Amino acid sequence: MTSTPKTFGDNTSTSGSHHHHHLHHTGKRLRHFFRPDGRKVHIAGSPDEVETLRRTLSTIEKDNFDLVIHGTPEHIEALKETHEHHMATHKKLKEQHGDLVDEFERVIRQLDELSLELHMISEHAVQLDANFSKYGYSAHLRTKDSPEMSAANSVLGDHASAFDKASWEAEQQRGVTMKFYKKPIVRQYFHKGLLWRASEAQEVASYELFVDLLYVGIIAISGDNAAEIATGQALLRFTINFIMGWKFWNDISVLISWFDTDDILRRCTVLFILTCLLGFTTNMADSWSETWTPLVGFYLAGRLFIATTYAWYGWIIPMVRGSMIGSSIMTAIPAGFWIASIYVEEPRRQALVWVGIFLDMFGSMFLVCWQRAGIWMAPRMQNWAKKWFEFFPGANIEHKIERTGAFVTLVFGYSVVALLYENKAAFGINAYFGKAVLGLVQAFAFNWLYFEIDSFNLHTHAIRRHIFSAIIWMSIHLPFIMSFVLSAASLSKLVLAHDCANSDPETLYETYAARSTPDISRGQRWFYCGGLGIALAIMGVISLTHVYKAIPNQRLLKWKRLVFRFCVAIVIICLPLAEGLNSLHLIATTTGLVLCVLFLELVGSTCTQDTFWRDDKRYCKYSAKCKVTRKELEVSMKNGTTINVEDIAKREAGENGGFSVV
Repeated sequence: MTSTPKTFGDNTSTSGSHHHHHLHHTGKRLRHFFRPDGRKVHIAGSPDEVETLRRTLSTIEKDNFDLVIHGTPEHIEALKETHEHHMATHKKLKEQHGDLVDEFERVIRQLDELSLELHMISEHAVQLDANFSKYGYSAHLRTKDSPEMSAANSVLGDHASAFDKASWEAEQQRGVTMKFYKKPIVRQYFHKGLLWRASEAQEVASYELFVDLLYVGIIAISGDNAAEIATGQALLRFTINFIMGWKFWNDISVLISWFDTDDILRRCTVLFILTCLLGFTTNMADSWSETWTPLVGFYLAGRLFIATTYAWYGWIIPMVRGSMIGSSIMTAIPAGFWIASIYVEEPRRQALVWVGIFLDMFGSMFLVCWQRAGIWMAPRMQNWAKKWFEFFPGANIEHKIERTGAFVTLVFGYSVVALLYENKAAFGINAYFGKAVLGLVQAFAFNWLYFEIDSFNLHTHAIRRHIFSAIIWMSIHLPFIMSFVLSAASLSKLVLAHDCANSDPETLYETYAARSTPDISRGQRWFYCGGLGIALAIMGVISLTHVYKAIPNQRLLKWKRLVFRFCVAIVIICLPLAEGLNSLHLIATTTGLVLCVLFLELVGSTCTQDTFWRDDKRYCKYSAKCKVTRKELEVSMKNGTTINVEDIAKREAGENGGFSVV
């Protein structure tokens, strides 16, 4: 009996899942197969991929292969030829061995189904290929199916029919009315070092975007009030008010990220918190003297409502009861300090205020320490903590990054809106317009750096890299946003200043002419330059929390470009020491420095064999480190075994001191 060459290529993930040569094709597009004569056929996904794939294969397999484009007549002909050959072989075996072939096929089908089930619940268990390609792979991540897809995990079930059933049920749900109350479902949770989450990405709800609209006003009011006075006391008040407002936004984001409950009560909950936020905002301007009590009152109303909500969720969801009650307690504890601050005068009030802020900002970190049950605890306390915090809700990485990015977008948008003014001159191309254009270029460059440059060639996101990098990434965005808001608010004052040539206030519309000043104060200079420089430096720290793809032929490595960024940030911060710079000179200098950073990032990220002016990807390759030794890979290939990702996860966790965040 002639042997049949192996037909199907390897379509499994590279993350360490089992590979069985007897597996049937399970829906993924084949990358290669073998002809009856043993010649290997590689399949290119598009014409653009042909030349790149041909160069790669020529170095590995020389000329002993065929290369076809998916869907072309050559591809179809090769498939038909191979299919007919194996059908003939199957028919011949059937005639020779009969019942034995039928039994063998039945066993193969059972093995295929069992292997697929094991693949989904043990070694890989993740349907997040796009997530991994964007944020980096994690061996600690698992998916949990929604109730509609539970049938798909049946060992002997038909996966195709299960998918059709889920699609049908989803289609039926389009006619379901919204209920007043639905029992909340935990979107994702940590359990014994693994993060279990739904396989689908979490979409941003419309009412979350509505929350962002309200924050535009908060950013504008807090920033303008601080830049108008530009004193140390104004900076202190701005910092306190902005942090308190940030907590409102963060509470709503966490609540929506942790629990899924698409009902009317959820919307009413968000509306109540927004009402508290609105009351808080209306009392910010005079909070240092007359309106501190209502400011704190509205703030505590929102915070204590969140604490009550956590306690309620803990009561109705026993799985996360311990973590929810703990979160409720840690949210409510700072209320005592805030209430006490109402009855204490300045400056002694500041001690109570900053203790309350510290507990509000970092109280959840205490719960993480308890949940980790570190060695600093007594054995009995460790056992209690592990049992009480066995399940802990986790943040969805896509939702967290998208919501944070939305807030940063609001800040950049505010900086542009703050530049707007009305002109009444017949020809309005003057110093005011020039300063506004420079401010626009500056904001665009920051947007470019944050959303594209620092997210380019990303191998592992900070949230998925390590627990400490995740904490830094999530915590440092607050000072980054505050610094940029302060700088943007001060920039709006600099744009209207008439301290330079071709800046006659008579050319401004009456409303803006009244705001124009003959000079800019020292405080406004420090607010503008200090805020801009600190924001640029913090953006570099945010970039350092990620792991980037290592491209050997890059002109400048990422860390060298970041060193230059930090140096530029220091120069910008020190610019107010130059007394002779007017508003136009100051804005032009800072904009030029920011553009230098952007240009260096663009040129430095290219490869040495490439040109900056055209696309050429022949030489740009990247590498990434994996906690697997060469010896392990050689043994695995020699014996035909697979490497278990659980072993890699335990090894990485051990090297990181037992911490891992996905």
